[in-house]
Amino acid sequence: MKRQCLINGVLGLALFALGSTAFAATKNVTDGKQIYEQNCIYCHQADAIGKAGFAPSLTNKELLSVASDKFFMSTIRDGRTGTGMPPFAHLGKKGIKDVVAYLRTFEKVPNRSRSIDAQPASYGDARQGKFWFNQICVTCHGVEGKGYANGVVGTAIGNKDFLRKVSDGFIRETVKHGRSNTRMLGFTGPEGLANLTPAEIEDIIAYMRTLDKGSDRGR
Repeated sequence: MKRQCLINGVLGLALFALGSTAFAATKNVTDGKQIYEQNCIYCHQADAIGKAGFAPSLTNKELLSVASDKFFMSTIRDGRTGTGMPPFAHLGKKGIKDVVAYLRTFEKVPNRSRSIDAQPASYGDARQGKFWFNQICVTCHGVEGKGYANGVVGTAIGNKDFLRKVSDGFIRETVKHGRSNTRMLGFTGPEGLANLTPAEIEDIIAYMRTLDKGSDRGR
């Protein structure tokens, strides 16, 4: 009898702990949605779907798959200098984490950010990469990847705050596979906007790194 009571007690505590964790996670998402709607919805739109030429989608399945929580949190905290994305450090660490928890509810595929960020650094030729960038990427992302500021529809992939937060793996995967339901299509294979070779993609990454020589990748 005592043993059964002990087992029941342990099971009860375990179920209580699981229930508390689930409640906390739900509250984080609820709080995050409220914070998002108070601060982010004006640019990134409802459900964070973004608006071409104005603000990127934050709930795109490919982005959510390759971007780490650290990437999202540091971007929200620091903003992007020279763009319309101001810093939101005043939300505090918990507020920012809650926003990220809300964004994660839109995930449709597994998060691969850890393995992607662990990919090797680019071995490319920056001079050749500049040629490919100017031939292919400038149309949407502008000269030196300045983005919307140049009156184009693509984001500022040459922005130093972006480059300091993403790994070469993040850039590599995005160039290869693009982002569905956006104007950023992939650049590999017969379905791509251009069938770039792996070496050519490495060259583009190498050139992008020259746009911010002080880049601390994936900070």
